[in-house]
Amino acid sequence: MRGVSEREKHLPNFTLPELLRIMHESRTIISMSAGEPDFSTPRPLLRYGASIIHKSTHYTPTQGLKELREAICKKLKKENKINMVPENVIVTTGSQEAIFASLLTTTDPKDQVLIPNPGYLAYLPAIELSDGRPISYRLTEKSNFQPDPDEIKILANRKTKAIIINSPSNPTGQVYSRKLLEEIADVARDKNLYIFSDEAYEKLVYDDEKHVSIASLNGMKNYVISLFTFSKSYAMCGFRLGYVVVPKNLSESIIESSHFLTISPPHISQLMAIKALSLPDWHIKKMVKAYNKRRRYLIKKLNEINLITKEPKGAFYAFSNIKYVTKKKSYDFSQHLLNKAKVAVVPGTEFGKYGEGYIRFSYATKLFLIRKAIDRIEKCLK
Repeated sequence: MRGVSEREKHLPNFTLPELLRIMHESRTIISMSAGEPDFSTPRPLLRYGASIIHKSTHYTPTQGLKELREAICKKLKKENKINMVPENVIVTTGSQEAIFASLLTTTDPKDQVLIPNPGYLAYLPAIELSDGRPISYRLTEKSNFQPDPDEIKILANRKTKAIIINSPSNPTGQVYSRKLLEEIADVARDKNLYIFSDEAYEKLVYDDEKHVSIASLNGMKNYVISLFTFSKSYAMCGFRLGYVVVPKNLSESIIESSHFLTISPPHISQLMAIKALSLPDWHIKKMVKAYNKRRRYLIKKLNEINLITKEPKGAFYAFSNIKYVTKKKSYDFSQHLLNKAKVAVVPGTEFGKYGEGYIRFSYATKLFLIRKAIDRIEKCLK
């Protein structure tokens, strides 16, 4: 009997699927590993979904419902300062499909794509499954986990097709300033590169921080592929809906790739997304307020027990340095916390080799559970 492909064999091994299984099956372990909101989808959306489920049992156009794409364009103009027409928006089955379809459309085998390290764990396998070559640019604690445009410029060569950026960031929670984005934009223009801008956490920002979409900068419209999702802002992870905003010359090709990946995004999810974009923003503000309260408590406590943590300005993650409390590697230390403290965290190496020496906490977890988890960790460390 034949085995699996060489491509599959070389994909990195991740612990997150196992942590998700533990989260759903164990009653004794507190999970601070989840990358999804712990809030339910807003009730008006759930009620609306229940009322129209009988109307949403068929395929839609691969590009997505026109009414939804029109609503997305209004949102992009108002909130992201991106002026696009519906023809340049492709609705996808989550932003993960958007990443794959965009890679398949813009890169050929052995083309290089620059990715943040530590960075979202799906970038590397998505590039490798597309037969591309992921090249890391390093994010360091010393630079507050911000990209260095000079390093990106040095890494980019004639084989490089694209740069992936992620702000607000997973796993570090940092937000990139307009000035930094302008410097990265300059590199992309000089080197004639696409920028894949992952903006999944666009609405989850704190301390008067501002999210800036790089596609809104002057002269960047034809260089940027912007990736968005309804999963984080509207707690709609289970409905699997995202969208990609692309230059005019790419839209038809990405639609074609999307068709052969999923045929079309879920019909009911699209109808609910139209409704979501019409809701008042207090649903989102309520979540952000709760996340912010948890963030302040968690960062203070982590630093008190010497899990030194730069203050995140967005998303719902804390990326903690473990070298002041242990000599263990990230994976071993996360297993130690799982077995001894009964707290699940994600080892930093899930996000790339430069994540060694760190662990990621998610504060998409109820505050009373965060308090209990910190107490357990503190006792474990003592």
